[in-house]
Amino acid sequence: MTNATQFSQTVHKWMDTFMHRSMSGWSRFIKTSGLSMSQFFILMHLRHHNQCGISDISERMETTSAAASQLVDKLVHSGLLVRVEDPNDRRAKQVSLSPEGEKLIEQGIEKRYRWMEQIETGLSDEEKGKVCEALEILIRAVEPLEIPSAHK
Repeated sequence: MTNATQFSQTVHKWMDTFMHRSMSGWSRFIKTSGLSMSQFFILMHLRHHNQCGISDISERMETTSAAASQLVDKLVHSGLLVRVEDPNDRRAKQVSLSPEGEKLIEQGIEKRYRWMEQIETGLSDEEKGKVCEALEILIRAVEPLEIPSAHK
């Protein structure tokens, strides 16, 4: 039987290990892509939200609309984003990933998780089953938790 301290320490150790590996993968990929972290953040935000306006991006990045607009302009000019007129407000613009932007993000995700494949090859089928079961339990426990906004 696992006590609360052992559970907490084990989960923390996994989180630290996972984040270190994951962020190292992202960092290497971002450096080779020639993007800044801010530009990459915009691409990832759009991957999860499909389309949004400059004001949404500036709020999420906690920066000015002018700064967010400059970053978006660079991404549009490099062919990674598409800018279209907002159907609800002709003065506003919406941005989304271009096919090239989607491809770049998918490449990054693939590289980010490549180390996970190495883990899989070192586990037995029984161990893989235990890991899946444990992670599904954690996912169910996390899903109902509120994600704090940057403004709280």
